[in-house]
Formats: sequence, C-alpha cells, structure tokens
Amino acid sequence: MRRGLLLILSSPSGAGKSTLSRRIMDWDPTIRFSVSATTRAPRQGEQDGREYYFRTREEFQDLVANGQMLEHAEVFGNFYGSPRGPVEQAMIEGRDTLFDIDWQGGQQIRNSALGRDVVSVFVLPPSIAELERRLRGRAQDSEEVIAGRMSKSRDEISHWAEYDYVLVNNDIDTAEQELRTILMAERLRRDRQPMLNDFVRGLNGEFERR
Repeated sequence: MRRGLLLILSSPSGAGKSTLSRRIMDWDPTIRFSVSATTRAPRQGEQDGREYYFRTREEFQDLVANGQMLEHAEVFGNFYGSPRGPVEQAMIEGRDTLFDIDWQGGQQIRNSALGRDVVSVFVLPPSIAELERRLRGRAQDSEEVIAGRMSKSRDEISHWAEYDYVLVNNDIDTAEQELRTILMAERLRRDRQPMLNDFVRGLNGEFERR
C-alpha cells in the first residue's frame, strides 16, 4: 500500500479552486477532504466532524501547543485550522487528503512535520478581467465584497512561485484533467510506494532461482 499524500489547492477567489476540489473528489471518492477545526459556535444543522470539528478556545490552543494542528489562523475572533490526527490516519490507510486553503495555510503545512508528503497546486485565472467576470457571474456577492476579493487577489497571486505546480484555468475540464495527471504522477513516485522494495527483492529472487 502506498503512503497517502497531502494535496493542497490554492487560488484567488473565483479562479476555480472549489470547483476543482469537488470534481477531483467525484473522480476519486477515496480522497478525503480536510475538515477544519474551529472555535466558533456550530450553526443550525452543522455536525461536529462533518462541517467542522468544533472545539473550545482552550481545546484549540492545546492542540496547537501539542503540535496537533498542521496550520491555523485567527479570523474575526475565531480560530480555524487543520487537525493533524485525521490526516495522518488517512496517510497510513493510503488515502490522499485534499486541502482547499489559502497560501498562508499552505505555507504552514509545507513547513510542518508532514511537509515532505505535500503536493501543492496553485490555480491562476486566464486574466484579471475574467477573474472579475467569474466573481460577478456567481451573483452571490455585493459590489463591496467583490471589490475586496479583487483587491486581495493580487497578493494571493504573488505567491504562485511557492507551489509545486501551477494551472491556468482557461477551461475547467482541461484544468481538471491536468490536476488528475498531477495526482496520478505523484502517487507513482518511487518514495510513495514502499512496497517496491519487497517487489524488487522478489524479482531478484526469481533471477537467483533460474
């Protein structure tokens, strides 16, 4: 069994990161989506372990202090982060974990104890005009929110060179196929297939028995 990997997807809002996340998990249902922990209160209908792992502020800080959070940040007075335990369990089971996070979270995970198992992908829009068109096409956000997202996108895009792979999302079908190719190639890396040592040892044994 191969060791699972950590697939990080980052992009400015509107570039297609969330759509690619959904598509890649539909393509391979064994991929585990990283469920974040948070100190905010559950909303109606939310369940612990499904939308989030809900923790008190003290519990969250203990997890951070004990090295059990791969990445974390404080947003509007609440902590959010990626617990280490479920990710390690998935890796042992040979399952990949997908992180839909920003460049700061990705940087923390790459610098964590599991950094050698990370495959990071940054998704770029074909143009800034197209990025704005996609944001407006959602018909979900106010003009103020769209302006804020566009302003933030310049800083986010400036971190593209920190990633292993960069996709330009001209066409979502093409971008999905490229992401599949990346994932399949990374799964076949020699250092992610521990069973190869025994397999090659068996081949050498066959030579000796001839």
